[in-house]
Amino acid sequence: MDLVSIRIITSDVARLVAFYERATGVPATWATEDFAELDTGGGTLAIAGTRTVPLFAPGSARPADNHSVIIEFLVDDVDRVHGNLTGFVSDFVNEPTTMPWGNRSLLFRDPDGNLVNFFTPVTPAAIQKFAR
Repeated sequence: MDLVSIRIITSDVARLVAFYERATGVPATWATEDFAELDTGGGTLAIAGTRTVPLFAPGSARPADNHSVIIEFLVDDVDRVHGNLTGFVSDFVNEPTTMPWGNRSLLFRDPDGNLVNFFTPVTPAAIQKFAR
C-alpha cells in the first residue's frame, strides 16, 4: 500500500492552488475548475472545491476546518525557503527551528488555516532517513 496524496477541500480552489504553486514552486495540473493536483514527485497534494464533497458523501468534509493535520514538505534548505516566503506567507507559526528528531522545521498556515511544515533534515540520523 502506498500513500499517494493528501486532498484539501476548500471554498476557493484557485486561491489555494495559487498559494501552493508559489510556496512550493510546483505547477498544478488542473482536471476541472474544482480539482487540481501538485505532484511533488514523492506525493501529490490535491486541492478540491466544496462541490466535490457530495461525490464522496454529502457533509463529509468542510473547508478551512482542519485542526489536526500538518501537511509536510521536505525542502533542501528550510532557512532559504523561509527567506523566500517572508512577505508572501502571512501566518508563520514558528521560525525555522531544529526539532528533537533532527529536522529543521518552518511551520506556517495556508490561506485556509491548514498547518504546513517545510523541513530539512540536519542531524546525521535525519539526513540518513531522508536520503534520496
